[in-house]
Formats: sequence, structure tokens, C-alpha cells
Amino acid sequence: GGWDHIFAAAQHKMASPSKLTPAKPTGAYIPPATQYWAYATLALGSALALFMYPHSITATLSSKSRNTIRRNAAILPAYSFVLGLLALLGWVAIAAGTKPIGLDGAANPQLVVPQLFEDMFPSWFAGVAFAAIAIGALVPAAIMAIAAANLFTRNIYREWYKPSATPAQEAKVGKVVSLVVKFVALVFVLTMDKQNAINFQLLGGIWILQTFPAIVFGLYTRWFHRWALIAGWAVGMIYGTVAAYNVVKPTPGGGTQHFAGSVALIPVLAQLGYIALTAFVINVIVAAAATFVLLALKTPAGLDTTIKGDYFADEGDPRVKPLDEPIHQVTPSI
Repeated sequence: GGWDHIFAAAQHKMASPSKLTPAKPTGAYIPPATQYWAYATLALGSALALFMYPHSITATLSSKSRNTIRRNAAILPAYSFVLGLLALLGWVAIAAGTKPIGLDGAANPQLVVPQLFEDMFPSWFAGVAFAAIAIGALVPAAIMAIAAANLFTRNIYREWYKPSATPAQEAKVGKVVSLVVKFVALVFVLTMDKQNAINFQLLGGIWILQTFPAIVFGLYTRWFHRWALIAGWAVGMIYGTVAAYNVVKPTPGGGTQHFAGSVALIPVLAQLGYIALTAFVINVIVAAAATFVLLALKTPAGLDTTIKGDYFADEGDPRVKPLDEPIHQVTPSI
């Protein structure tokens, strides 16, 4: 029926009464003015949090050079545009009358796009699309597992257990930990209630953004006191978690479900906003205020052994020395 039919069907669906709360519509076809703050803060907060996730940090630090990062960053807007087009598939499914049914016989909205492909396209194309969806899920999961293994190997194994570990030993431990992380994640997905996965995804965005001041601000200034950054992080974590828990919605059984959304009223402004960004602002305010206090008290800020040049080393720099042998060929020490 074309895009006109698709948008009309989506508008009709969003305006129809909600099954859980018949007094309210199913959704908003065009968000009202009261949701502008929510949309803007969600977009900004998500963009800031994106680069804090371990898989993004790992990919950035493992890049060949700064030019590689610049080139990929230049392509990101096109990638985001394609994601927007993919989001429209949900409206296409509404217009097509797609009925996603899970293995338990109940409706499962998470299956709407795969079901749309199966209903609308030849079997060979649906198979390719299913494979693309699987790869799209596995690649970030694999990178996250590698990032978790790196964190464990460098910050726990080498720091506390075996400071004399060779690169080959670190690589071996990292591979084992990466495999363990994948296995635990698989068990979690298959055995835990899917609502818990949604809750952790929601909290993940809130929690990861609270690391932004300590990681990013430290790249540009040494003014913030280390204990102030920790205090800001702790306050942001607590506020974000509590605020997310207090977002509730009714359940079909007549109860309430916590962690039901990612937006809540912003203190002082009294506007709906992304909880993670609100917590981030509180985080920065606390860190700045605590820094003033700690500096006034002349509390030792610790020793920073880095120099400005450490942040500008790149491929071809004489200070960057390649390994004499690949890590997997280095003979472990006995």
C-alpha cells in the first residue's frame, strides 16, 4: 500500500486504546511537546554512553591509527540513518498485520521483524535476513566478551594475582575468561526471565554513563580530584538506580512492574528526561563541588605519571615500538 498506508496504519494503531490501560492510547504517533525533553535527553545521553561501553572502547583502542577512528566516525551518521530506516520496519509490520508468536504460543513483540521477513519475502531471503540478525547480535556480544576478558586480565589477574605475567600468559588467560563470559551470558539468556534482561539493559545505559567524567574528563584536565570523581560516580549510580526502580507500570495481573522505563521527572526542571543524563549531571556537579572542597582541604590528589605526549602517540611515532614477536609466539617464562 505504500508509505502513505504504512504511516496511516501506524497512526491508527498508536491512537487505539491500550490493552493494559484502556483509558490511554497505545502510543504516540508524533510525540507531544511534553516529550521533547525526554527525546532530546535520551538522544544526548545515549550518544555519550555509547562510547563508554567496553566494546566501543576496545574497538577504539585496537584501531590502527587516529585516521581509522576519524574515518569510522565520519560514517557513523550514515549508520544512524540506516538504523532509523530499520526502525520503520515496526510500522511496516503494523500495516502488514504481522502477528509475532513465540514458541510458547504467546505474542512476542521482539519477534515482529523476523516474522515480517518470513511473511513477506521468499524463504532464501528470509534466511539471509535471519543470519544477518544473528550476526548483528553475536558480533557485539563477542567484542563485549573480549573487553571483559581484557579488563579481568589487566586489572585483576596481572595487577593482583601475577604481576610478572608475560604477554603470552595474559593472552591465554584472556581467551579462557572470554569463553567463560560467553558461557555465563548464554546461561543467563536461556534461564533468566526476559524481563531481567530488559532491566539490565536499562540499567546498563544508566550505569555506564556515570563513568564518563572519570574517563573522558581525565583526558583533558587534571583539575578534578580523584576522590571527587569517585564520589560523583557513586551519587550518580545511586540516583540513577533508584530513579529507574521507581518507574513503574501496571501488569496484566493487576500488579506493578519496576524498571518500567528510562525517563523520569528531572529535578528542578520538572520535565521528563532520560534518567542516565540526569544522573550524569548530578555526577558532574558532585564531582566539581567535592573537588573544590578537597582542594581547599589540600587533600593529596595522587600522582599522575602520564605526560601530554602519551595522548598523542600514533602509528609511525618513534616512541611506539612494535613487538619483536607476535604475542602468541612469545615463549612463556618458567
